[in-house]
Amino acid sequence: MKRIKILVWGFLLIGLSSCKKFLDVTPSNSADASKAIVTPRDAQIVLNGLMNQMTSSSYYGRDFIMYAEAKGGDMAVYSQGRGLDALYTFNHNPNTGSYSTFWSKIYYCILQSNYVLEEIAKREAAGVTGFNSAKGQALTARALMYFDLVRLYGKAYTQDRTSYGVPLVLTKLGFDAKPLRASVEQVYTQVLKDLTDAAPLLPKTKMNGYINYYANKAILARVYLNMDMKAEALLAAEEVINATSLYTLYTNANWVSSWRSQYGSESIFELNVNPLENDLGTSSLGVYQRNRNVGTTAALGFFYASTDFLNTLNTASNADIRRGIMARDESAATRLGALYKYSGSTPDGNSSTSKMAGDKSTDNSTAVNIKVIRLSEMYLIAAEASLLSNPLKAVGYLNAIRSRNPGLASATVANITLDMILEEKRKELYGEGHRYFDMIRLNRSITFNDEFGGLSISTSLRPKTIDRTFYKAILPIPQSEINANPQIKAQQNPNY
Repeated sequence: MKRIKILVWGFLLIGLSSCKKFLDVTPSNSADASKAIVTPRDAQIVLNGLMNQMTSSSYYGRDFIMYAEAKGGDMAVYSQGRGLDALYTFNHNPNTGSYSTFWSKIYYCILQSNYVLEEIAKREAAGVTGFNSAKGQALTARALMYFDLVRLYGKAYTQDRTSYGVPLVLTKLGFDAKPLRASVEQVYTQVLKDLTDAAPLLPKTKMNGYINYYANKAILARVYLNMDMKAEALLAAEEVINATSLYTLYTNANWVSSWRSQYGSESIFELNVNPLENDLGTSSLGVYQRNRNVGTTAALGFFYASTDFLNTLNTASNADIRRGIMARDESAATRLGALYKYSGSTPDGNSSTSKMAGDKSTDNSTAVNIKVIRLSEMYLIAAEASLLSNPLKAVGYLNAIRSRNPGLASATVANITLDMILEEKRKELYGEGHRYFDMIRLNRSITFNDEFGGLSISTSLRPKTIDRTFYKAILPIPQSEINANPQIKAQQNPNY
């Protein structure tokens, strides 16, 4: 299938509703595109398709989360050639290893959001009401997608916000349109606008598999933290934390078992993955993070915890309850470096051969929902955001998560540091797609555990230690996009 370029979006709208993959969750997907959204129910059906597309292997279903984990220093590759190891080795150039499907898939999802918003505007102009929730979801989804894109292709906001971000496309384009890159700051400004416009439209009730008011606020907290706007990040995070009738932290007793079920008490935004629909099977996120001998013998790109991460997780007499979703990896029977968050956890915490149930109480351990935002992250954002302004508050938020390891002494106002917060965040959110982006926004050095599998990574690909000044810290604009839009070539990221 020909790769989707953003300059040809205008043509795609004609056939949007007839694409089975796009609207495969309901029989009403055969309606004419010009009439597809007539009622609020129609808009929600289209949003069903959008959420389905977000679970693609090119986005949250696998590659986007693996991007942040493989590059962040907490995962390592035991051997190369299994798939996705280019993320770990930074083997990127505009022609090969560009991961151009990030560009095409996320812009395709943005197209769907734009379509929903434009059709809703037409119906509202005609006097039809009841679209608030759908409109708020589409705006928030678009904000999240642009936030993700600008972190993949643009420098950190705290590094150079005037540098190139990504093209901002908010309406349908003509066939001859050639959108150019907006600045990082302009992209963030649009992200904040979409989130702000969306918030009052969204319900403050749980919407399993969809975006509600608190998911919007949680994304806003992430964005503000990336902009180093700590007061604003704290305000947004605390609004979610204080919604105690909807969300509560997992206790130590139920943290491990929480990964065996859908939509737990910490789940703020969770993308639904269904068997026989958008289940990626042996190409799923769970398979890429777990021991290659479990459930399949296919030689795919399996990633394991780095030695540095395991040393952190195993401090204080191995008392950390989060070790319960780790199991033996390929390298040794005693090395618990394989992750099972996205495989419905492990039945006995250590087996390399047992049959696992997924999070839907079935034997399918790959049709497991993607936990995009959890409450634990809000506590950790609040801790970081309040560290300088209110250390006592930061201590409270940090200790709520730090207690996952009963062997660690509680943080105090006298000893709390940013490093302590980041260490707790890496342990709590390991495998969920955060570490690299945190290291980049804070300009921390990342050292890779290349010796884990006896790998020899050429310095022509990347050095053993990098920071955000390394030119491959962001991806190149794909050559396929440059071919379709030659003017963007002048805006290619430096040194590619």
